[in-house]
Amino acid sequence: MSGEGAPLRVEDGTGLTVEVVASSWHEGVMEGLISGAIGAIEAAGARYRLTRVPGCFELPVVAEVLACGGAEVIVALGVVIRGGTPHFEFVADAATRGLAEVARQHAIALGFGVLTCDTEEQARDRAGLPGSHEDKGKEAVEAAIAVAHVIARLA
Repeated sequence: MSGEGAPLRVEDGTGLTVEVVASSWHEGVMEGLISGAIGAIEAAGARYRLTRVPGCFELPVVAEVLACGGAEVIVALGVVIRGGTPHFEFVADAATRGLAEVARQHAIALGFGVLTCDTEEQARDRAGLPGSHEDKGKEAVEAAIAVAHVIARLA
């Protein structure tokens, strides 16, 4: 399982606001990702605001608007499941590159919680749902808060 060896330490998020941007496709999987993210934010003592977008392709532009508006921490959540056309590659690549560009251009902590899976079952297994082996929504928040602390120390 890809989550093996993941860091277990949860950073203190007191005083931080985490902007959660979440896709609407694959509603059941998204419920798990969002629930895991919100649980991790609350466990860290941070605040959050949830913004929904139609799909993963739209995540980068909304993250850009949030970064330009002074967001402290952004977490992007979504699901892209491989189908029989190249659509999967285009959307997964655009979302990944776009979010990475926002993080670099704005030097902002951006948690990447976009699942790119071959099947719905793989996505559900990573979504933090009952019976899932991983909780990528939670992990994205924990990573983003940790990076926010690193950026603050280096600034």
